[in-house]
Amino acid sequence: MLKSRLLLLSVLSLLIVSGFSYAGDKKPETKGKGLDINNLNTAVSPADDFFEYATGGWVKSHPIPDDQTRWGSFNFLREQNNKSVRTILEDLYKQTDAKKGSAEQKIGDFYRTGMDSAKIEQEGYQPIVPVLKQIDELKDVKSLIRLTADMHLEGSGVFFAFFASIDSKASDKMAAHFYQNGLGLPDVEYYTADDERSKEIRTKYVQHVANVFTLIGYDAASATKAAEKVMAIEMQLAKASWTMVENRDPVKTYNKVSYAELKTLCAGFDWDVYFKQLQIPAPEYFVVMQPQFLAEVGKMMNSVSLDDWKIYLKWHTVKEASFALSSPFVAESFEFNSKFLSGQKIMRPRWRRVLDVINGNLGEMLGQIYVKKYFPPESKARAKAIVDNLLISMGDRIQQVPWMGEETKKAALVKLKKFNVKIGYPDAWKDFSDLNIENDSYYKNCSRASIWASKDNFSKIGKAVDKNEWEMSPQTVNAYYSPNRNEIVFPAAILQPPFFNPEADDAVNYGAMGAVIGHEISHGFDDQGRQYDANGNLTDWWTADDAKRFNERAEKLVEQFNNFVVIDTFKVNGALTLGENIGDLGGLTVALNAFKKTAQYKEAALIDGFTPMQRFFLSWGQVWAESQRPQAAKLQLKTDVHSPGKARVTCPLRNLPEFFDAFSIKPGSKMRNSEENIVRIW
Repeated sequence: MLKSRLLLLSVLSLLIVSGFSYAGDKKPETKGKGLDINNLNTAVSPADDFFEYATGGWVKSHPIPDDQTRWGSFNFLREQNNKSVRTILEDLYKQTDAKKGSAEQKIGDFYRTGMDSAKIEQEGYQPIVPVLKQIDELKDVKSLIRLTADMHLEGSGVFFAFFASIDSKASDKMAAHFYQNGLGLPDVEYYTADDERSKEIRTKYVQHVANVFTLIGYDAASATKAAEKVMAIEMQLAKASWTMVENRDPVKTYNKVSYAELKTLCAGFDWDVYFKQLQIPAPEYFVVMQPQFLAEVGKMMNSVSLDDWKIYLKWHTVKEASFALSSPFVAESFEFNSKFLSGQKIMRPRWRRVLDVINGNLGEMLGQIYVKKYFPPESKARAKAIVDNLLISMGDRIQQVPWMGEETKKAALVKLKKFNVKIGYPDAWKDFSDLNIENDSYYKNCSRASIWASKDNFSKIGKAVDKNEWEMSPQTVNAYYSPNRNEIVFPAAILQPPFFNPEADDAVNYGAMGAVIGHEISHGFDDQGRQYDANGNLTDWWTADDAKRFNERAEKLVEQFNNFVVIDTFKVNGALTLGENIGDLGGLTVALNAFKKTAQYKEAALIDGFTPMQRFFLSWGQVWAESQRPQAAKLQLKTDVHSPGKARVTCPLRNLPEFFDAFSIKPGSKMRNSEENIVRIW
């Protein structure tokens, strides 16, 4: 790798050859922090491929680790952060005298049992034998439904998902929801698509299911027959399911029914038995997100034989417990789900896998300890200042866009003003006092935590929404916008380099964390978020003309991403990723607007040979530096609402005149859309 001085010379040489002009090129040049110019590939013109220009050096020097399916800035920070969290777990592992009931005792015992590989190997699949026995002893559909309720309490995905969530049309209240579920493959279209990759996946899946059945004692012929029955049932469920694109429609997926109507819709399922087994009263009403799917489940209760249901339940029992069982089960799951589907070469170490489970079950409890150790108050204050600036910037953009009428602008500004901002960690922590964790069994601890979480969730049905709740733990490297709560949330762990660096210049922070913040703000006004009002209710607050103009712009963005080739002939699904793509374009626009108000932008002094605007866009590019294995890329295109990193960098920039000016991107260049194809939303 070239050292900084030699690379800097090559960068300046390229800039001169490319005809860049700097507003401040006579001002003294300084060295900066937060933007590593070794990450660039200056052999490529930014006008041809800005992703490679901004990140090529990083990608070359950061090959994908064998235990990863993709490797980028997000992954790198997550793994660095996981190492920090691991130190907490290792310390708690050693504290065998922690006070019973304390966070230290519960996390320590959970981690200790998860790391006890000798005991886990000795147990084999004995932890799930009682459930398998229950399945064998089923006598009729009612006993099947009772067991389904028990499995749902433990977090199983058989048949459908039942849970409490915010009522989208009464956002101050929690309501009972149903969502399609019960499939073993990661996307509905893998069951129905006719392309070669989908066919291959179906074939490999049946073999995988058969392999799992042999691990619980089936002979080869019986295992194959069982796998075929599983596939037949799941195929029937898949054909009644909606695609991921359809499920992005919040209006289509809001179907409110009474208890009596639920019984009519899904008549073959005895709901009185189900709710009695869950030990909760039948809710007053439900939001059925995919009515035709639930109707199909009702029909299948009687059309599918009890013996076939037993096989289906056994498969999902073993599949969902494999991570906590002995190595043959873990290995078989890895071979199909990680190696074949995603291209991962080797399994992640045990501590990393156990950490994922603890984060999923005791994340906020662990977060309390994480924050004390790793998140200084000054980071929260600096991030809050940037968020405030971005909210002001979004208000400016709303008032300035020419396509939106005054009536809709007024409502949009009301919504923006009511945004709730959460940074770092919750003001009030979740109470885990009645969750029992013991130093006895990894599987049992997973089961206890799942049952506790389900009961906690079900207890919220019909109650007021807790405004203090978070949907991510503080140690999560991510951020989100909640349309029902009308809030943006930035956990502590993302407030670190390369996203946020207190020592970096504003260009770097606004191009990275500023754009991430702007992205989440923009979600409040993307194709989904715009359908929720200032109070988080699903309602149409747009004029018909403004909605039409918005949709016209959104469709142009869909087309741009639809034409972006990721690998071979596989392209981005512009409709599936539309919300995130609007978030990226809007986030960049809003962050750029905010950055223009800073002293650095006005001074325009060079740092590392780059103008402030160039550092802003380079920072954006380096946020999304990543490589992917081919299998992982193809899986993401089917199952992820986020576009791959290269598309996230490239497509928004092709629409930004400020980017064209910063790097002298001439008309006709690959990194510049023609004027008639430029999309301007916010």
